[in-house]
Amino acid sequence: MIDTFALALGHGLLAFAMLRLVMRAGLDEDPLIDSLTAETKSNRKQASAAGRNAARRAARGESDVPEEAAP
Repeated sequence: MIDTFALALGHGLLAFAMLRLVMRAGLDEDPLIDSLTAETKSNRKQASAAGRNAARRAARGESDVPEEAAP
């Protein structure tokens, strides 16, 4: 009888601890993955010809819209 109670108590406490760990708010947030994703997007944008041209225009202060089309 006491062995069954000890096993049930131990397993119940382990299940409770695991439930608390799974329900944590910050469990799915990893700042390293966010920074790697942002870095990958910027590298991908810089690698394309359109991205390089847009960066040059932004550095010179030019608009993407031609002057006759701008209001």
